[in-house]
Amino acid sequence: MASSGTQIFEDMLLDHVEFYVNELAAKTDWFVDSFGFSVYATTDASEKEPEVRSVGLGGNRIRLVLTEPLVGDHPGAAYVEKHGDGVADIALRVTDAAAAFDEAVRRGARPVSPPAGYDGVVTATIMGFGDVAHTFVQRAGDTDERALPGLRPVYGSASGTGGNLDEVDHFAVCVESGQIDATVDFYRHILDFELIFTEHIVVGSQAMTIKVVQSRSGAVTLTLIEPDVSQVAGHIDEFLKHHGGAGVQHMAFTAGDIVEAVGTIGARGVEFLSTPDAYYSLLPERMELGRYSVDELRRLNILVDEDHDGQLYQIFARSVHPRNTFFLELIERLGARSFGSGNISALYQAVELQQSREEAAA
Repeated sequence: MASSGTQIFEDMLLDHVEFYVNELAAKTDWFVDSFGFSVYATTDASEKEPEVRSVGLGGNRIRLVLTEPLVGDHPGAAYVEKHGDGVADIALRVTDAAAAFDEAVRRGARPVSPPAGYDGVVTATIMGFGDVAHTFVQRAGDTDERALPGLRPVYGSASGTGGNLDEVDHFAVCVESGQIDATVDFYRHILDFELIFTEHIVVGSQAMTIKVVQSRSGAVTLTLIEPDVSQVAGHIDEFLKHHGGAGVQHMAFTAGDIVEAVGTIGARGVEFLSTPDAYYSLLPERMELGRYSVDELRRLNILVDEDHDGQLYQIFARSVHPRNTFFLELIERLGARSFGSGNISALYQAVELQQSREEAAA
């Protein structure tokens, strides 16, 4: 029985995140070595003349799929040529993939792949923003959560803890000037997301508009960022230029203990953006810290902010992308459900400082 159009997207979850990459082995090693993830699925090695090679990896509730296109007419080849490595599909778990696809298309979404079944998994795909798609994934109750079309679970593989990382918290999406409202409307109208946060941020002579949309379940959150072109160009403009249009600038993983996570992941070789010491000198005046001391946060360059519900702790990894168009974030929420503007400004300044240093070094 088809689901009601008003209920199809109510319990939607994040199923997995697919990246298109140029060198699968190197990218797999980076995620495993840097974040402690484990490989849980691979493409069938016995397949003759495959179009792609893929690896599923992650830890706890984090599920990533890395896909390297092997033929020129695969959409991943055009993606990598245009954007470099990047997020190509934010896959959404639903109870009825066919109904979700039909309803989204009826509401105006652009179809990519119609519903198809494979070993207890049904998938169907629509386009989202830029060249990023959304695949609806439906799994039968007894289906292995690691199973996907074209991927075979690796049984007996170690369960990576992901460096004390639990799940994907949100995606930061940069869109071209003038497109943020249309993007918000798309998610509200097509997928029943809600607008939960909006702010215009000014940092020096640069500015941007931020709007956060979230699924009804609260499980999928997109932080949409649009540059203010009436001000001096900044790193959002740089992302759009070097990425080749709208796309995912960064993805955030939740940590149960961000101090422990940063220590563990930092010891694995991941570098994080630094924060001016003055930021920590002013912290006691801004808020009463709920969990960590100022010294702990200063030592690891962790940011802290708050909303009406509590505090959140964040840190941003230094980008290792050749185009500097993707990086990762760690976040711990101590009650906070949205985003404070203080950390957004701090991130903006930190990224600008990193780019200035790199330009000076070059």
